Amino acid sequence: MVSFLKALVYGAGGVVVVGMVALVALQEKLVYVPVLPGLARSYPITPSRLRLDYEDVWLRSSDGVRLHAWFVKHDPPLRGPTVLFFQENAGNIAHRLEFVRIMMQRLHCNVFMLSYRGYGESDGYPSQHGIIKDAQAALDHLTQRNDIDPSRIVIFGRSLGGAVGSVLAKNNPDKVSALILENTFTSILDMAGIMLPFLKWFIGGSASKGLKVLNCLVRSPWSTIDIIEQIKQPILFLSGLQDELVPPSHMQMLYSKAVEHNRRCLFVDFPTGMHMDTWFSGGDRYWRNIQLFLDQYVPEIKQCKSRCKDDDADDDHDTAAR
Repeated sequence: MVSFLKALVYGAGGVVVVGMVALVALQEKLVYVPVLPGLARSYPITPSRLRLDYEDVWLRSSDGVRLHAWFVKHDPPLRGPTVLFFQENAGNIAHRLEFVRIMMQRLHCNVFMLSYRGYGESDGYPSQHGIIKDAQAALDHLTQRNDIDPSRIVIFGRSLGGAVGSVLAKNNPDKVSALILENTFTSILDMAGIMLPFLKWFIGGSASKGLKVLNCLVRSPWSTIDIIEQIKQPILFLSGLQDELVPPSHMQMLYSKAVEHNRRCLFVDFPTGMHMDTWFSGGDRYWRNIQLFLDQYVPEIKQCKSRCKDDDADDDHDTAAR
């Protein structure tokens, strides 16, 4: 009996060890999903399909990775802020074009859509350190453009994109005017125990209890709960209460942590909002709250640095004067 119990314990331990080794080795494939099942990595459509004026932008991150992005231009130009949009985990920027089309109609903004490394037409393989570099390259590109107002750059991040945007806003307090987070998690460490329940005994973020002995092995912790209190810019939290992937409590925890250090925080929830459709199910109220937030914290306070035609420049001056 003793020998049998020892064999059982050793066998179970071996399975756990093998499982943990596989988890560590393959974690990027578990965290990042550049390609949706059954679909190609390439873009199914471009902004032109939705009659959006856009520019293909190619960037280099600080470590040399070639990145692709779309700069979708509002028509007429320069009527509002420029939104630096960071997408959710799965799929690519083309799958967010309908959202961006409506955003531009409602908010009168330009939108810069970045493909993270390994996503869409961008080279490389996704990782936290790499995607942070990608986001910085996108922001640096925007601040150097002469056809937008660089004082009105707003980050919008949904889910994983919220984690990306939070780091970027924290690192660039003088370049980012405001931050909008939608259905973002406290950390990948906390999400691990939700997606794979057996992991909650070994991995967890600051929102979890107990000592998590394997946290040090996680290469993409995306601990937004530890970043949010360091962000100085205004933050709008948009939370879908029917989110089936990220528990709505994560957004509430992020807001509670942020407002302790930053009084320019607003929280809006949407009773029927799910992880991917809060913007749709929220209807007019969703867009009105974003517009009110922008009107309050990202007003048009100076003329853009555009090298436009004379009539466009005059029109922009009149708008700024009003």
